[in-house]
Amino acid sequence: MKVYYDSDADPSIIASKRVAVIGFGSQGHAHAGNLQDSGVDVVVGLRPGSSSRAKADRAGIATADVGDAVASADIVMILVPDELQAKLYQSEVAPNLKSGAAVAFAHGFNIHFEFIQPADDIDTFMVAPKGPGHLVRSTYVNGGGVPCLIAIHQDASGGTQPLALSYASAIGGGRAGVIETTFREETETDLFGEQTVLCGGVTALVEAGFDTLVDAGYAPEMAYFECLHELKLIVDLIYEGGIQNMRYSVSNTAEFGDLTRGPRIVDDGTRAEMRKILAEIQSGDFAREWMNENASGNSKFNSLRKASAGRGIEEVGSSLRAMMPWISAGRLVDRDVN
Repeated sequence: MKVYYDSDADPSIIASKRVAVIGFGSQGHAHAGNLQDSGVDVVVGLRPGSSSRAKADRAGIATADVGDAVASADIVMILVPDELQAKLYQSEVAPNLKSGAAVAFAHGFNIHFEFIQPADDIDTFMVAPKGPGHLVRSTYVNGGGVPCLIAIHQDASGGTQPLALSYASAIGGGRAGVIETTFREETETDLFGEQTVLCGGVTALVEAGFDTLVDAGYAPEMAYFECLHELKLIVDLIYEGGIQNMRYSVSNTAEFGDLTRGPRIVDDGTRAEMRKILAEIQSGDFAREWMNENASGNSKFNSLRKASAGRGIEEVGSSLRAMMPWISAGRLVDRDVN
C-alpha cells in the first residue's frame, strides 16, 4: 500500500484552482478553512437562508448560493450529508458545472451505490480524512494533520490523481500520510466500522454495561464512570500504541479480565452478526434502507434519536461533566462555530 506525503504532492495544482465546498458542517468547515489557510481560493456553497452563512462569515470564508458556487469553481467538493447529496447533485451541481470542472467527495457512499452518476467526461475523486471534521480543523491549525484516503472514480482528464493528492495535502493530509484506495473499499469498510465498532458497537456496549450495573442496584454515577467516562482513557492508550500498549498500562487484574471475559461478550454470535451487517452493506441493502428512510420523512430515525437522547446515561453524564470543566474547555465540537 502506497503512502504519500507533502513531498509527493504538487501544491501548485490546487493553488491554481477555485474550490467550491458545498456545505459547512463538520467536514465542510474543516476543508474550507484548511484550504483557505493553504492559500487556495475557496467559496462555500450554501442554500439561501442557511444558518451556516454566519459561521462561514465569522471564519472569513466567502459564501454563495450552491448553484453560483458550483458555476464559479474548478473543483466542487460535496460535503452535505450523504442522504441529501443525490438530489442536490441533480438540481444544483450537474446543471451548473463548468466545462473541465471536477467533482469530489469525502465519502464514497453516493458514487459507490450509484445514487450519483457523474457524466463520463467529469473527473471524479475522493479525499476522505480519517477523522471527524472538528479534528481535521484543530489538528491542522496546530501544525499537524489527519491521515487521508484518496480514490479516483473517473479520470477523464488524465490528471485526477495528482489533483486529489494536491487537495489532500492542502487540507493537512500530507503531513500525516495519504493512502490511495477505491470508492468501494472506503465506503464498505467505513460503514462497517461505524455500525459494528466505532458508533453502533461502542454505544450499545456502553449503554448495556451502564444498564446492567444500574439494574443491579449500583449508583448511576458509578456506572457512568466505569462504563463511559473511563472509556476515553482506554481508547487513548490503544490510539497511542495499539491494544498491547493498553494492556501494558492497565493492571494485571484488568488485563486478565480483558483476556478471559472479553471473548464472552464478543462471541461467535457477535461475529456472525457482524458478517450479516457486512453483507447488508456490500449488497447495498443498508444504503437503500437509509435513503428510503430519508425519503419517507425519517420517522424511524427521529424516533430512535429521541429515545436514545432520553436514556438515563445521558442525564447522569450531563450532571457529572458539569463537575469537570476541563472537558468543555478543550472540546472539539462547538455548535455555534462548527
